[in-house]
Amino acid sequence: MNQINRAEILIEALPYIRRYHGQTVVIKYGGAAMVREEVKRAVMQDVALLHFVGLKPIVVHGGGREISDTLKAMGKETPFINGLRVTDAETMRITEMVLVGHLASEIVQLINEQGGCAVGLSGKDANLLRAEKVLSDDLGFVGEVVEVNPALLHSLAQADFIPVVSPIAFGADGATYNLNADHAAGKLAAAVGAAKLILLTDVRGVYRDLADETSHLPELTRGEIHAMIASGAAERGMIPKLQSCLDALDGGVERAHIIDGRVPHAVLMEIFTDRGIGTMVVN
Repeated sequence: MNQINRAEILIEALPYIRRYHGQTVVIKYGGAAMVREEVKRAVMQDVALLHFVGLKPIVVHGGGREISDTLKAMGKETPFINGLRVTDAETMRITEMVLVGHLASEIVQLINEQGGCAVGLSGKDANLLRAEKVLSDDLGFVGEVVEVNPALLHSLAQADFIPVVSPIAFGADGATYNLNADHAAGKLAAAVGAAKLILLTDVRGVYRDLADETSHLPELTRGEIHAMIASGAAERGMIPKLQSCLDALDGGVERAHIIDGRVPHAVLMEIFTDRGIGTMVVN
C-alpha cells in the first residue's frame, strides 16, 4: 500500500470521525475475539483509536468460555438450561473471580498498553447495574438488568477514562447475580445515550439461514427482528444479541451492529468505512 492509499483511507474515515466525535460507543466484547491473541490485541487497538480520535468507548465484556474452563479445572460441572448456566453460590463466586478479577484486569491492561487509560468496573460499582433474579427457570444466581445508573460512566468519560464493565450486579435482596453480557450492553447503551452499540460475535452477522452464506443480512429493522424471533428463524445464540439491539434502539440508540469479532479491526471497519461489515440494525 502506497502513501496515497493510506491517505485515502484516512479521508474515507473523516466524515465518520466528524459525525461521531464526542459520542459514546458501547462495545460488547466476547466470543472468539477474547481467545485469539492477535484479534484480542486488535480490538483493544480499535478501542484506543476510537478514544484518541474523540469518541467515548465503553467496553462491556463477556467470559462464558473462560468461566467454563475455570470451573472444569476446579472439577465443577454446571448444567445449562435454555443456554443459560445454572449458577449456584460457589459458581457465582468463581464467575465473579473470572470476570472481575481476571478478564477485566486483562482488558484494562491491553487498552492501557495502547496508550489508553482504562478502568475496570463491575455492575456493583456505584450501583451501576441493578438486577433481579431470572424466574423463568431454576437458574440460581442468574439475573436480568432492571436498572442502570450511568452517573459514574459519565464522570469517567468526562475525565478521559475508558470504562470496562463486567456483567455482574447486586439484586434488591443483596445477592450477586451473573448477567447476560449482551443484554447488559444493550441496556447500558440506552442509559448512557450511546450513538452506537456494537456486538462482537463469532459469525459474520445475522443470517436468514445460518447454513446458507448467501442469506447474510447486511441490514435489519426492528420489525424484521421481531418477526425472526417469533417465527423461530433466529438462531438461539443470536437471540440475546437481537434482543440487546432492540433494547438499545428502544432507548434511543441510533444504530446497533452485530459484527464478526474474529476479523481483526472489525470495529474500525464498521464505524469508519463506507461499506462496513456485519449486520446493522435500524429502526
